[in-house]
Amino acid sequence: MDFIRYAERSAALVNVELPDEAALREHLADRTWLHDAVVPGDVAALHAFRAELRPVFEASDADDVPSVVRTLNDLLAMHPVTPMISDHDPDDLHMHVANRAASVAELLIGEALMGLATLVCDLGATRLGICSAARCDHVFVDTSPNQSRRYCSDRCSSRANVAAFRARQRRAEQTRSGAHEPVTQPRAATS
Repeated sequence: MDFIRYAERSAALVNVELPDEAALREHLADRTWLHDAVVPGDVAALHAFRAELRPVFEASDADDVPSVVRTLNDLLAMHPVTPMISDHDPDDLHMHVANRAASVAELLIGEALMGLATLVCDLGATRLGICSAARCDHVFVDTSPNQSRRYCSDRCSSRANVAAFRARQRRAEQTRSGAHEPVTQPRAATS
């Protein structure tokens, strides 16, 4: 199991719009073997789970370690994980976080919870965040060595950098134009 990938998928799950089964299949574009198993109940279950999961990212972003741990533990209790050894390739035995009877929603929920729980235990409870871009509320997983990630994507990072550059340019222009304007002295009153 690649727990970092599962943790990153949990962020993608919180960020994605899932109005219907087609949107869920689109979200699972790289996992086509799950497409036929998607049912309407999966969409409803994932909507509810996303609302339950977002507070984990918010607490982590606020450096509230006790809330991260408590919320993840509550979610693990609410959504028990039933791992199994997969033998679809006898030369590559590996663990899955859900058994064959699990729904697509149960599989995604299990992956998200196991990924986040493992990430929190291995890297710390403050490795989850909310994008710092002005008009974005997406969440992300920070696996950077110095825990410096502030944006959900390169796109948001670029937009923020361009906006900051333009703001600096405007301030510099205002400073230049203000410094070169002649200062007018009030005329002395004559009698």
